[in-house]
Amino acid sequence: MTAIAGSTVLVTGGSRGIGKALVEDLYTRGAKKVYATARHPRTVTHPDAVALALEVTDPASVAAAAAAAPDVTILINNAGAAVAASYLTSPIEDVRREFETNFYGPLLTTRAFVPIIEANGGGHLLNVHSVVSWIALGGSYSASKAAFWSQTNSLRLDLKPRGINVTGLHVGYVDTDLAARIDAPKSSPASVAALALDGVETDAYEVLADEVTRQVKAGLSGDLGALYPQLAH
Repeated sequence: MTAIAGSTVLVTGGSRGIGKALVEDLYTRGAKKVYATARHPRTVTHPDAVALALEVTDPASVAAAAAAAPDVTILINNAGAAVAASYLTSPIEDVRREFETNFYGPLLTTRAFVPIIEANGGGHLLNVHSVVSWIALGGSYSASKAAFWSQTNSLRLDLKPRGINVTGLHVGYVDTDLAARIDAPKSSPASVAALALDGVETDAYEVLADEVTRQVKAGLSGDLGALYPQLAH
């Protein structure tokens, strides 16, 4: 089991949305120190958090963050972007940008912090995915999150012998800026953060944070016509 109480945690994208809720809940659970990263550290508002500048797509920025946080035992890859580029009509650069943020960004961060976590006696990695890791309704966003899910599954195997457990969080719409224009039921960031950290503390492989996500995951074993009703007409 992973103990959050007494741990030192780094949360990417820790100034708003799910990231902000994670920072708050980490302190509630007794974390010793939480680094909350953002492109602009002044946007981090938690009074106890250590604000840290980080652009996950910039190797130099990632290296600087790792140098500034040598005591981390839990890494949460939460930062992401939603371009949702169309494969047929959007500039190909938009597709690449989505992958740079949602796939390569967390990979850079993980590679920088794994040696730190291992040197500190082991710990945990939490990666924030999406229900669209499993259902391709978001163009390039879905593809980047599906690739990130695969990355997480590979890392789980690679890191277990090094004393680092890995949890993947999957969730549908959350009441954040990212989903502000969407008219659909949404989970609260606080409820998603609570379920995610429950998963960390129990060393869960995956956390499915809402009913839609659970239904889509269950549907992966079925016919594509059931998962994509458009194909049935």
